[in-house]
Amino acid sequence: MTDRDDTFTALTVQRAQENVDQGGKPFACLLVRDGEVVVEAQNHVAQTGDPTAHAEIRAIRMAAEQGITDLRGFDAYVTAYPCPMCLGALYYAQPDRVIYAVSREEEAEHYEDGNRLMSLGTFYDEYTKSIENRSLPAEQGQVANATAPFADWTAKHSS
Repeated sequence: MTDRDDTFTALTVQRAQENVDQGGKPFACLLVRDGEVVVEAQNHVAQTGDPTAHAEIRAIRMAAEQGITDLRGFDAYVTAYPCPMCLGALYYAQPDRVIYAVSREEEAEHYEDGNRLMSLGTFYDEYTKSIENRSLPAEQGQVANATAPFADWTAKHSS
């Protein structure tokens, strides 16, 4: 970690605090390239009612609006270690690093954001369970040629 990392991490915490002061949740994300903040986003779940409006998701969407569809060359600074949804989005977006200010355990000492299907303490564990043992029921529907769109996409995009 560098002094610059500490500066951006502190700015992320500051943006999260500003969001709390404005009625939002305590999360923010900065996307930084070459020492410059390119995107700043705060969690807007409380403001919008959209459960996907996490800071990381919003930052990735804001980057895409600027034509940035691949975060290689970027670092993502976040307030707390990402939830599974945000972590998955970050894996797809491919930043070089994720730098977080607060661990999951530190976050849990002060904050709980679970729901009827999970808590912060159990959310990550849901993904390691078999589909039939998860809190969210899921069943595979039966449709003829259900894989046709995937096969068609591959045929259209293979070299």
